[in-house]
Amino acid sequence: MSDSTQRYTITAALPYTNGPIHIGHLAGVYVPADIYARFLRMQGHDVAFVCGSDEHGVPITIKAKKEGVSPQDIVDKYHAVIKKSFKDFGVSFDNYSRTSAEVHHDTASAFFKKMYEDGKFIEETTQQLYDEEAKQFLADRFVTGTCPKCGNEEAYGDQCESCGTSLNATDLINPKSTFSGATPTLRKTRHWFLPLDQYEDWLKEWILVGHKADWKSNVYGQVKSWIDDGLRARAVTRDLDWGIPVPVEGADGKVLYVWFDAPIGYISSTKEWAEREGKDWEPYWKDENTKLIHFIGKDNIVFHCIIFPVMLKAHGDFILPQNVPANEFLNLEGKKLSTSKNWAVWLHEYLEDFPGQQDVLRYVLTANAPEAKDNDFTWKDFQARNNNELVAIFGNFINRVVVLTNKYYGGIVPKPQKLSEIDEQTIAELKAYPAVIASSIEKYRFREAQAELMNLARLGNKYLADEEPWKLIKTDAGRVQTVMYVALQIASALATLSEPFLPFTSVKLKGMLKFSAEENRLESYEKSQWDKITTREALLPAGHQIGKGELLFSKIEDEQIEKQLEKLETTKTANAAEANKVEPQKETASFEEFTKMDLRVGTIIEAHKMPKTKKLMVIKVDTGLDQRTVVSGIAEHYKAEDIIGKKVTVLANLAPRKLRGVESQGMILMTENAQGKLVFVNPDEDGVEPGTTIN
Repeated sequence: MSDSTQRYTITAALPYTNGPIHIGHLAGVYVPADIYARFLRMQGHDVAFVCGSDEHGVPITIKAKKEGVSPQDIVDKYHAVIKKSFKDFGVSFDNYSRTSAEVHHDTASAFFKKMYEDGKFIEETTQQLYDEEAKQFLADRFVTGTCPKCGNEEAYGDQCESCGTSLNATDLINPKSTFSGATPTLRKTRHWFLPLDQYEDWLKEWILVGHKADWKSNVYGQVKSWIDDGLRARAVTRDLDWGIPVPVEGADGKVLYVWFDAPIGYISSTKEWAEREGKDWEPYWKDENTKLIHFIGKDNIVFHCIIFPVMLKAHGDFILPQNVPANEFLNLEGKKLSTSKNWAVWLHEYLEDFPGQQDVLRYVLTANAPEAKDNDFTWKDFQARNNNELVAIFGNFINRVVVLTNKYYGGIVPKPQKLSEIDEQTIAELKAYPAVIASSIEKYRFREAQAELMNLARLGNKYLADEEPWKLIKTDAGRVQTVMYVALQIASALATLSEPFLPFTSVKLKGMLKFSAEENRLESYEKSQWDKITTREALLPAGHQIGKGELLFSKIEDEQIEKQLEKLETTKTANAAEANKVEPQKETASFEEFTKMDLRVGTIIEAHKMPKTKKLMVIKVDTGLDQRTVVSGIAEHYKAEDIIGKKVTVLANLAPRKLRGVESQGMILMTENAQGKLVFVNPDEDGVEPGTTIN
């Protein structure tokens, strides 16, 4: 590599193969990663942009059981869908692999074995949840229950998706097996653990001190919170029959835990690419001069900022990530995206419904990117941004330039006469844009960078509107030559600078302007590809022949948007119908079991939302027996002041449990209506006093 060339390894989170790709995945990970990789290639850097399908883990086996097929059938189906969607959408991976590939099994096994032989794991026989009915140990994702941190009643055994807390299944309150619905028991089993707590001091120094200035605040804050809470050893193996067998004698029936094997998929994908291209993979993961960047969503921050770096550090042979520019979540029409509830815009469906309009979705997702906080995608905004920005600003400018050049000069770039002050000022502004856009991209501010690209198109529109060549042509043909020459330089700059953001548009525009084959290469760039706009006197020299005009963007009509909104409305109706389904009766409880429950009528006398939580409310209840504190996950459904004085049903003899440091002494009975709102199971009749027992 030359002194000015930098080597980059860019990873994009491995999509999980239990469903297709949706716009939340694109906005959070794949569009920003692709913008960054394309930009670096245009600057002449050595880039390995890798990804692949994450094909192990419990959700795959759950889906396979539900559909009555093998896990391999599930991953083969969705790997094909995902890979094709990415290709059709123009995500420029250098390699897209899969974790079921032999190269990955070999790489992950060797990684584990070295750590095992170096004594980096703790081997322990522990109590793990076991489903007596299904006759098997329960991996964390096979267990759901109440999160001890935020009260979310649908938390998984490895992580609460509501508050993001990393969990062990045994932390859950009221755990249930997702197989049978039974309450699991504890059984002994032997596993290997990664002692994260032993790396706390190193993590504090490496991240909290070393990356305080350059990591995004949302990433840094989440990492700091986990480290401040104290880290614990985490199992790297699981009792499961789907995954990479633990390569240790006596570990029959155990596989590498998916969170351990999946990030190693970045390394195995790089190996696969390097072997195909005749390269050496090791510098991309072992050379200190290589910059490793992970693009992920916020639900993956703990794995990429704490667990995987500890794995790399403990292994000893690999470089650490320079940055992890994770995004927040994208919502859809004001509601959280949900794969299970089909509340999503699926990429493969979008590509069918809007053929040839990949760049419109890329543009809108970048404009609304959830870079620092959750953001919202709406179909009306999608339409407005296409019609009012891509069509009316970018497309309009290019159309006018190409049409007028063909009309006045037969498509030949005219020779400019003396440049006016306005011309020189416009060209100076034009030449400043590469550095401005580059600065934003290098700081992972892709919304800001794309906005600057549009400002360049606005500069072109304003220049034409101010100079009015269509009027001048009748009185000062020489001046029009200069105006059109300057306008064509802006058009040429847009053709180049748009490539990271709007790659299909860039190819189309370069074709219209008849860039040479050398100029129009997408796979490999000379250093001048980005910087040439600043350094060259002319991007399109006088005498250069351009092609005929064609529309870069087309208007999106109301009917197209209505069709998408109707599709979502159908989903909403189906979800409401599903919510209205009566749950089947649970297994029979004996009379003796029922009489153990002490159900009382209580009155809420005090309530306040627990600080730094979304869902938890701290409630004081007069039970007739006493006045006690109950912590309940209802804060998103009720204001504290609205429930004071309400009569409620309380399970009074539930064993106390601490939630965020507050002891909860019972449970208030709630149910959920068809709209998903929690509702009190309510004894609100006159004459029913606190302490009354419920028989």
